[in-house]
Amino acid sequence: MKQGIHPDYHEVVAECACGAKFVTGSTKKGDVIKVDVCSQCHPFYTGKQKHVESGGRIDKFNQRRGKKN
Repeated sequence: MKQGIHPDYHEVVAECACGAKFVTGSTKKGDVIKVDVCSQCHPFYTGKQKHVESGGRIDKFNQRRGKKN
């Protein structure tokens, strides 16, 4: 690896909007990074994600033409 061409990589604290804090690595200067969502408040990880049942292109075409499977 060449010397002097890589950015400084160090540990920082990431603070989420929900109040959760965790340690991660970053090349961004500073000790704290503010994030909007984390694994504790993201709908996918909390189980609050809404599933929308929508058909594919073929199903939509068949519905418009009145065809049944």
